[in-house]
Amino acid sequence: MTKLTELLGIIKDKASQSKAALLSKRATLSLLRATSHDSFTPPTHKHISTLLSSGEGSRATASAVVEVLMNRLQGTNNSAVALKCLIAVHHIINRGSFILQDQLSVYPYAGGRNYLNLSNFRHNSDSVSWELSSWVRWFAQHVEQLLCTCRILGFFIGNSPRDREEGVSGLTNADLLTQFDSLVTLVEWICKRPDPSSIRGNKLVDEIVNLVHEDWIVIQKEVSVQVSEFKERLSCLRFGEAVELVCCLKRLEECKEKMMLEMAQGHRFWDLVREVKDKTGTEVYKEKGKVQKEIRKERVSESDRFCSRVLISADSFQFPSGRLF
Repeated sequence: MTKLTELLGIIKDKASQSKAALLSKRATLSLLRATSHDSFTPPTHKHISTLLSSGEGSRATASAVVEVLMNRLQGTNNSAVALKCLIAVHHIINRGSFILQDQLSVYPYAGGRNYLNLSNFRHNSDSVSWELSSWVRWFAQHVEQLLCTCRILGFFIGNSPRDREEGVSGLTNADLLTQFDSLVTLVEWICKRPDPSSIRGNKLVDEIVNLVHEDWIVIQKEVSVQVSEFKERLSCLRFGEAVELVCCLKRLEECKEKMMLEMAQGHRFWDLVREVKDKTGTEVYKEKGKVQKEIRKERVSESDRFCSRVLISADSFQFPSGRLF
């Protein structure tokens, strides 16, 4: 069954590429070559570079490339094709030209979460396709969250501004917390990666693992910049902001074991996260104590005022008989 599936995939690839060549559709041809039905081999560097270069030039050209890519991604029921389309999208995020990235960032024009619509993807023609289906669902969600985070940050993570520390220092606490929360969500989803041991030796899966590992290195740098900025702002955070920061840092720290095991680096990073979490937690505890004291004082003073009003009322309206009116 597997050999027959592979043969049918090869025939489909040849037919589609021949049709695109006859119609002189450069973007379509380069996309088809980069997203073949081979379940074991990732797209080559040459094919990805050709696809990226086909989107250079005018906005209309870039828009056409993104549209063709997304149509193939959402129109296929083959797990290998879907994964290779997602790899192409990932390369646009990290290596694409500005105009190509811009067109990707505004797609779809209606917006919304899960717009890749692959959360229920299933391909069960054989055991390999079935295993790859879980990788399609996970990697699609990773790409979606990556794009969402890039929109919130205002730049693509792979193209972080050189003066990022200065840029972060100019953000309000609310904006910085929003960006940080999105980054933590991105890390949390990386931790939900399927087990690659169940499909060991598959170069297509290995390529995805390597791409996400590269993402983590960049994400780690951005998170470090933001956590360091929070460290400088601890005394300026409001109580609610400090509580939100502690929650985000706890969520991030819960990813430590998984990330350390799979990414095998980042001791200083996790030390910084723990340090800021502990300091912020201490400030929250102190502030909470102050708030509780203020509440108790307020209750006591309110009780005293109530008693005083009762006594004043009693003195003011007491008749000679001793009865209160």
